[in-house]
Amino acid sequence: MTRRQLKIGYFALTWMNIYAVAYYFNYLFFHLRQDFGFGNRENLLFAALNGLLYIPASWYAGRFAQRRGYFTALKIGFGGMALVLAVGTQFGSLIGQTIVMAFWTLAVCFTWVPLEALTSEGENRAGLARMVGIYNVVWSSGAAVAFFTGGALQQALGPSSLYWFPALLHGIQFGLLLWLERQARSSAKTANEAVMASALEEPDFAQHHIRPETAKAFLRMAWVANPFAYVAMNTVIPSVPEVAARLHLSTTMAGFVASIWMFARLGAFALLWRWTAWHYRFAWLFVSYAVMLVSFAVLLLATHLATVILAQVAFGLAVGLIYYSSLFYSMEVGVETQGEHGGLHEALIGIGIFLGPAIGTTTGYLAPRAIGADVLAVSASLMIGLVALLFLRKRMAVRV
Repeated sequence: MTRRQLKIGYFALTWMNIYAVAYYFNYLFFHLRQDFGFGNRENLLFAALNGLLYIPASWYAGRFAQRRGYFTALKIGFGGMALVLAVGTQFGSLIGQTIVMAFWTLAVCFTWVPLEALTSEGENRAGLARMVGIYNVVWSSGAAVAFFTGGALQQALGPSSLYWFPALLHGIQFGLLLWLERQARSSAKTANEAVMASALEEPDFAQHHIRPETAKAFLRMAWVANPFAYVAMNTVIPSVPEVAARLHLSTTMAGFVASIWMFARLGAFALLWRWTAWHYRFAWLFVSYAVMLVSFAVLLLATHLATVILAQVAFGLAVGLIYYSSLFYSMEVGVETQGEHGGLHEALIGIGIFLGPAIGTTTGYLAPRAIGADVLAVSASLMIGLVALLFLRKRMAVRV
């Protein structure tokens, strides 16, 4: 198989992975609300635990994948998730559910970094931009479709499908991975060394009229902005059951409505993939962050469905550019250590996954009667990120 054909296989693994991950994790909060009486505070606390585990596990997984190989890491990830979720069908207690989620989180961390690296591996700068664009469109489409169809699919397959259905998908991934690994090893024996050497091509920052130091400054700013974007996103996801209750939506309708921001993010990824004028432009990053901050608060506090929908569109477009910036700069600036840079990119995401729900649930417990206090507290934390971007821009003398 050619390298391009192999990457089609990696994209297939990516789409199945995000669908299975989103199917389980997003609808887990509905399960906790319906079967264990969880409110918003408890759901946020559960999400915070997921983020707390994700931080060190992602960082370690990135280093592990760089040293031991991407296929080895993926075997641990796919096999681990399939096994844990299969076992999860036998645990009905809250403690059992927590243990399943914890081990599932550790396994997930061994998938995203090697998938990101495999799709970027062996590319020159133009190829890297194209592969990162396709990767973002693939995983975001899977996430959006999973949220959109998940409620209806669970209603059709039954509550236990929260575990066995994604476990089945991960099992299929494991089999496909073994086949792709054999094909990759066979292809490597006849690979043209000149083509493979393009993987070490230095990024052509000159075409952007910027210095390598400025490119690294944008990487740092994106690494600051992206965790805060995940603070917002991972406050939204566990809060969806409460928003749905306020708007009198069924689980199926909640899936339809709450997936709008994910489809908007998908649209942003598709646009940013084909239109690259945003590369190394501070204004785009700053405005996206400001839009994310405002739309986040509106999304969770609005009492009218139309307002929630409009806020979701703005929110999805904004977080799309922020995430794309972090991954693109991580892969471009760190072209020779994509596994480790990808691991740091994911670990920073973990910080956001933890902080958003942690801030929300702490505020909820401290001020249980204050309506919207958790949302306002998270919004205040997002302001810190906005100030940090301005500070970094001034400190690093970024003028583009």
